[in-house]
Amino acid sequence: MRFLVDAQLPRILAEELRKEGYYAIHTRDLPGENHTSDAEISKIADLEDMIVVSKDNDFVISHLLHNKPRKILIVSTGNIPNTELLDFFRKHLFIIKNAFQDGSYVELSRSHLIVHG
Repeated sequence: MRFLVDAQLPRILAEELRKEGYYAIHTRDLPGENHTSDAEISKIADLEDMIVVSKDNDFVISHLLHNKPRKILIVSTGNIPNTELLDFFRKHLFIIKNAFQDGSYVELSRSHLIVHG
């Protein structure tokens, strides 16, 4: 799996995903850094077959209406410390990987993982 982590999430999440053996970049790694538009993030993710990881519901709307980005992981944990977020991802990576075998829009909250489609 390949991930593009959006600006609302910490850069260290992309680093942690790389440590776990996945290809991952953060919007700060893009030429426009955290000022990269949602449309450009979606375009890059789709061209590179990446999953956009974000807290931004604008990506959900765009995905549902236009299938852009094609794959999205919405993090709806609320504000939690980075250490807790990283532990949470480590703990659920296998489930996330399996969810994207069946779906293109996955939501991860503190209590559940939902595969929307």
